[in-house]
Amino acid sequence: MLSFLLKKDVRKILKRKDSDVGEKGRALEDLRATLFNEFRSSEGAKRQQQRLCRPAVALSFNFVVAVSIIFTNKLVLKNVGFQFPIFLTFIHYVVSWVLMAIMNVFSILPASPPSKSSRLTSLLTLGVVMSLSTGLANVSLKYNSVGFYQMSKIAVTPSIVLAEFIFFSKRVSFLKVLALTVVSIGVAVATVTDLQFDFFGACIALAWIVPSAVNKILWSRLQQQENWTALALMWKTTPITLVFLVLLIPWLDPPGALSFAWTFNNTVAILMSAFLGFLLQWSGALALGATSAITHVVLGQFKTCVILLGNYYIFSSNPGRTSISGAFAAIGGMSLYTYLNLQNQKQQTSKATSRQASLPKSKLKRENGSTQDGNSGPDAV
Repeated sequence: MLSFLLKKDVRKILKRKDSDVGEKGRALEDLRATLFNEFRSSEGAKRQQQRLCRPAVALSFNFVVAVSIIFTNKLVLKNVGFQFPIFLTFIHYVVSWVLMAIMNVFSILPASPPSKSSRLTSLLTLGVVMSLSTGLANVSLKYNSVGFYQMSKIAVTPSIVLAEFIFFSKRVSFLKVLALTVVSIGVAVATVTDLQFDFFGACIALAWIVPSAVNKILWSRLQQQENWTALALMWKTTPITLVFLVLLIPWLDPPGALSFAWTFNNTVAILMSAFLGFLLQWSGALALGATSAITHVVLGQFKTCVILLGNYYIFSSNPGRTSISGAFAAIGGMSLYTYLNLQNQKQQTSKATSRQASLPKSKLKRENGSTQDGNSGPDAV
């Protein structure tokens, strides 16, 4: 062994300096350090989210998860017999908080922006409306039919438009209003064959509309106007949501949740639903950060029409020609709305490019430095 270590080639390897390390190795280390530093700052984390989660990616992710959780929750509520919607929502948020805590331990969770009094108020408001929006939605789905539940979701769209106009002076063009009207009428016609409900369920559905609209507006604006990422915002608001869900359980859930038969199969089904609930919350936050509150509502209506048409063409379920025609009309309105958003995005991009080209170099550098963290626009697709 001593003679082997004293060989000329081995001595060269043992005496190798850092400067002899390959360029690929140093480049890899520099890349790792850069990614880690960006991920640990709120500005860098937001840039990474905008770079990786484009509007099409975020909306597709949210669509797939939303369709999956519908069938999973149907399994939990019907086959498993877990008739406690608020407590199920509480389990969803507990699992989400545990998963984010694990990410935080391994330094995977993106950094949050510095605390401000206005931000703390927004986080508290968002936590409260999240508990009301998600909890009341599950209660409405329990007491009402799917058709009436979707009909109540139509009222969220004008609520968002009105709230953004009152509080943020945001206007919507006539063609977009026309497209949203076609979408609403189409979904109403598509779900008109399934409108069974009781009085208590109708009251819950009406009470759910305002928190749902406020929830989507806050998620969208906090990510687009501040340096918040979806996971960082979820990490800060989930504890607040859990507290208010605990307060809602005695009022809206029937007794007997703790005496439920927690067998292995039942527990696995509930935990699967909870994991999908985490993915749904994350994907919904990404979609709201990449697009707008109205676009996210339109995506939900598109999901309804796709499920209805899928049941018709794949499972031979016949809801009637009226419902099928309404679904196609709604999809046509959604296509028009998406086209208008794409045109608006192209116009904003061309204006920004022409304006930057006309600026002097000194002003251009200052403007790029102040706007490099901005979003391309709230109505991007």
